[in-house]
Amino acid sequence: MKQKNNYFSYFLGWLSVGLILGLLFLIWQGDVKIPLLSNSGSLIGNQSNEIRTLSFSSAIKQAAPAVVTIKSLTEVKKTRPSDLTPQQLLQRFLAKGSPHAPEHKYKITTASGVIISTRGYVLTNFHAIAHRDKIQVLLNDGRTSTARLIGSDPDTDLAVLKINLKKLPTITIGDSEKAKVGDIVLAIGDPFAIGQTVTQGIISATGRTRVSTNAYENFLQTDAAINPGNSGGALINTSGEIIGINSNIYTNTGNYQGISFAIPIHMAQQVFNQIIKHGYVIRGWLGVEGQEIPPHLFHSFDISTLHGILITEVDPDGPGDKAGLKPGDIITKINQKKIYKTRDIMKQVAAGKPGDIFRIEGIRKRQSFMTKATLGQRPLMSQ
Repeated sequence: MKQKNNYFSYFLGWLSVGLILGLLFLIWQGDVKIPLLSNSGSLIGNQSNEIRTLSFSSAIKQAAPAVVTIKSLTEVKKTRPSDLTPQQLLQRFLAKGSPHAPEHKYKITTASGVIISTRGYVLTNFHAIAHRDKIQVLLNDGRTSTARLIGSDPDTDLAVLKINLKKLPTITIGDSEKAKVGDIVLAIGDPFAIGQTVTQGIISATGRTRVSTNAYENFLQTDAAINPGNSGGALINTSGEIIGINSNIYTNTGNYQGISFAIPIHMAQQVFNQIIKHGYVIRGWLGVEGQEIPPHLFHSFDISTLHGILITEVDPDGPGDKAGLKPGDIITKINQKKIYKTRDIMKQVAAGKPGDIFRIEGIRKRQSFMTKATLGQRPLMSQ
């Protein structure tokens, strides 16, 4: 009996191997499709439960109409004849229609933007429209409109435009705070002025800093291709919700090299709301500058704490100066929250309002100290 069981087990084993090899052969031939599962574990398909190929078309269909092309025109100053070479004078004389230069000549640059409100508000990058004489917005449905600058925030590289068109599509706002490394994302914009384009990638990192000239950074990093012209466009999730404003790239060539950055929509919304309300962004201001201290250097200071920011400069008559802060102080806590990086201070102070009182704890000459500072209003950057 035992020997028969062994033969039966041997037969079942080879039968299983044969079935697996046969299935693999059919898959290789393309005759078998593997079901795709959604995040919830259910089959991805239509109402008849027919299995289909994974696609992001529904997300694009939802978001793309609200992503616009922005054409910025900068007037080129008319050159005086005395400034031209003989060859340039000849070219001007032979120019079509007139030997004189045209009354107006413009340099045109292209960027992208996102319609946030049916009232015609468009969110884009500040660098995309800075110092432009005329701004035009081109919708995906073919309509165009002259845009008016409502306000900008160079500190975050954001700006708000206004267009006067009816029945405007708007984008659905997602939650950038829930974005995780590995999430699939799609970038929508108008690279190289060739027309609206969609690229796909993943979230490569969150909370990126020191990758731009912005005063306030908290970038989402992605490997979705972003090129010149994509600035101000939308970074969306697979549900078609915007989670970021495409902003800049890390490159040695000026074009995409695999690393792109987007401003989280959570930050962009806060800036947007303040610009709509005030025309600019109001932030708290402490009036100090500092630098991070490598952990191993704390031991050289002969102090027990392993966190804090070294104050390197205090603005005369600023809030920090009036609170008694001095260069050489180490700030370890603000409002009882530990400080590890310079962005920790900037984030807390910027979130405050002028007049707010901040409790500051630190170390001075190896001795602990505590003071209170009344925040001022951060001076606006020149625009």
